[in-house]
Amino acid sequence: MSEFEEVLHLIESSRHHAFQAVNVAMIELYWSIGEHISRKIAAAEWGDGVVDQLAAFLSHSQPGLKGFSRQNLFRMRQFYEAYRDHEIVSALLRQLSWTHHLIILGQAKLPEEREFYMRMAVREKWSKRELERQFRAALFERVVLSPPKVSAALSQTQPDAASVFKDSYVLEFLGLPDDHSESDLHRGLLKKLRDFITELGRDFCFMGSEVPLQVGKRDFALDLLFFHRGMNCLVALELKIDRFEPEHLGKLGFYLEALDRDVKKPHENPSIGVLLCASKDSEVVEYALSRSLSPALIAEYQTQLPDRALLQRKLHEFYQQLAPSEPATLAKPIRKKRQ
Repeated sequence: MSEFEEVLHLIESSRHHAFQAVNVAMIELYWSIGEHISRKIAAAEWGDGVVDQLAAFLSHSQPGLKGFSRQNLFRMRQFYEAYRDHEIVSALLRQLSWTHHLIILGQAKLPEEREFYMRMAVREKWSKRELERQFRAALFERVVLSPPKVSAALSQTQPDAASVFKDSYVLEFLGLPDDHSESDLHRGLLKKLRDFITELGRDFCFMGSEVPLQVGKRDFALDLLFFHRGMNCLVALELKIDRFEPEHLGKLGFYLEALDRDVKKPHENPSIGVLLCASKDSEVVEYALSRSLSPALIAEYQTQLPDRALLQRKLHEFYQQLAPSEPATLAKPIRKKRQ
């Protein structure tokens, strides 16, 4: 049976590569057509009405040809004009489907926002549905306005931790009532584990629930345990349905010590702890983490989708407050092509 499965793997791998090749060819074609239309219109050789004629001509010449309607032709022009001055086109555009690009072009208002969602969609391999959900959850606005706060120990052991974790996690898919208990939250996360891992990130692997930890003659139970492939470490997740209190961090540090002594394998990095709370005071978090020796962070969870319009207004105000010397970009800046 293993030999047969190997043949099946070869078939599936070949199909995947074929699909990727077709997608790359289609994106390059749409880019070329968009460039052609953009240049013609910019040179006043064509007007908008010519695009209507082009769509009619293509439909008449190739009756079975799909994807070249007037609307889609203008989308190709928009696609080209949105990215023609940015180097990211060669690295990212070919890795996403046309449907993904249409969602990003239709909902992202800023160049930085488009780049952010493209990078995340490629890294996390988001489906169309998940990409749309992340727009509804205002991920870009939340990341810019509230970057995750991590302890100094975590920054030292995992310099990229701030790009892996979030300051808040949206768990609207649990359908929890306002007066939910910690058990409700725990059971809901286990029941919707696939959705929760998608919200956490693609590299998180579930290890267990209520993981037993024995220290001395006492038994303890860790709420949730994950492993992160990229950081090569265990990630302990403790759930709190109330606001963050400084004493919570001490218990989490205790669990991390137990994991590192009794569970962690020799080739793995030190364990990381995440306190997932219903709310937190930023100043209290800052004080608590500043002296903490544990690689940990405190994050909020939200049971409903945030008000994206409100966050967009706050983001606009945030950008207006930036000094001219402070570019409003995430991660690596978008650089223009050399002329």
